[in-house]
Amino acid sequence: MAKKFNTISELAAEISAEVQSCLPTEFERIAAKQALQKKIEAVLADGGYQDKEARTQRVTILLSDIRGFTAIAETYSATTVMDMLNRYFSVMTKVIIENGGVIDKLMGDSMMVLFGAPQMQDDDVERAIACAVGMQVAMSEFNEHNIALGLPSLYIGIGLNTGEVVAGPLGSEYHSEYTVIGDEVNLASRIEAQTLRGQILISENTYDLARDFVLVSKPNRVQVKGKREPVSLFELMGTTKPRSMIVPRRETRNSPRVEVHMPCYFQRVEGKRVISNQYQAEVMDVGYNGLLITTPVPLVPNTEIKIEMSLQLLGTQTTDIYARVVNAEREGDNFQCSLEFTSIDMAGQQTIKQFVDNMVYQAG
Repeated sequence: MAKKFNTISELAAEISAEVQSCLPTEFERIAAKQALQKKIEAVLADGGYQDKEARTQRVTILLSDIRGFTAIAETYSATTVMDMLNRYFSVMTKVIIENGGVIDKLMGDSMMVLFGAPQMQDDDVERAIACAVGMQVAMSEFNEHNIALGLPSLYIGIGLNTGEVVAGPLGSEYHSEYTVIGDEVNLASRIEAQTLRGQILISENTYDLARDFVLVSKPNRVQVKGKREPVSLFELMGTTKPRSMIVPRRETRNSPRVEVHMPCYFQRVEGKRVISNQYQAEVMDVGYNGLLITTPVPLVPNTEIKIEMSLQLLGTQTTDIYARVVNAEREGDNFQCSLEFTSIDMAGQQTIKQFVDNMVYQAG
C-alpha cells in the first residue's frame, strides 16, 4: 500500500533515509542527515509541494497596495489598466523572488507575500524587510516607464508584521490553496491600510526582531480595528542587511505649500465605506500632495476622509479627494488637521500643482 505524507518534512525525511541507505556509513552523521533533509524540504517547497495538514508557525507577512488606484482605474480604459497592472506585478514579482518571498495571493492591485511559509528560515525577517525596501526602490524605474507612456506615477504602501499563524491548505476537494490565517495576518492588513504613498510601516513584533539592522522613525501609537489597545508602528527608513538600502523619499510627500482660504466639505471613511454625514471645513494651505484644514469636528490621526472641494482654476467644477489625517491639533473651538492625499484623479492633481506653482511664482 502506498504511503501517504501529510507534510513536506515527512516526505523529505523518507527521501533522506533512502538516500542515506545508499551512502557510505561515515556520511551518516546526525548533522549531515539534518542538512540533507532541509535541502530536500527546500526543493520540495520550491517545486510547489504543499503540506496537507495545517500547522502553526512563525511567518513575516508583507502586504502591499497601490495608493489611489481606484481613481486611476476610473480614468483609463480597462486594457490600459490591465497592462499597467501586469507590468507592475512583473516588476514586483522579480524583487520578491530575488528575496526568497512566496506570493500568497494577488487581490486586485494588492499583494500578500510570505516569508517563513511553507518553510521557515533564520533570515525570514531580514529578507522580508529587504524585499519591502527593494519594492519601493523598484517603483522609481517603473514610474519612469509610466511617464514615458503618458501614464501617471503609481505609489505603493507596504505593511509588515511577524507572528504565529496557521499555515496550510484552505478550500475544498474542488479547489484549495495554501495560505496563512490568524490574528497576525489581520494585523498586517491593518498596518498596510495605515500607510501613505511610498511608505513602509512595520509592527512592533517585526521591529523587535530587526532592531539591530534597520533604521526606523519614532514609534507611532495607532488604534486599529480588532485591537483593544493602540499598536506601535514604525516607519521603515532603511536596512543594512543583506546590504545597505534606503527607502526612497517620494518627492510628492514634500512640496511647496501656499496659503489659501477655501471652503470644502468632507465625509469620514470607514474601511471602503463613505459615511453619509457631511461636514464643512476650511482649507488653510495646500501643497502638491496635501492640505491643512480647519474643522469644527475633531479628526483622529490616521483617519481617512473624502473631501469635496472647488478648485479655483476649474471654476465651479469640483473634484473628490481622499486623504488621511497625518496630524490634528485643537485651535480654540476648532481643530487644525494636516492631511496627505491617498487618492486624487490626474486632473485634480495637475490643477493643484499648477495652482501651487503659480502662487509660488507670484510670491517670488
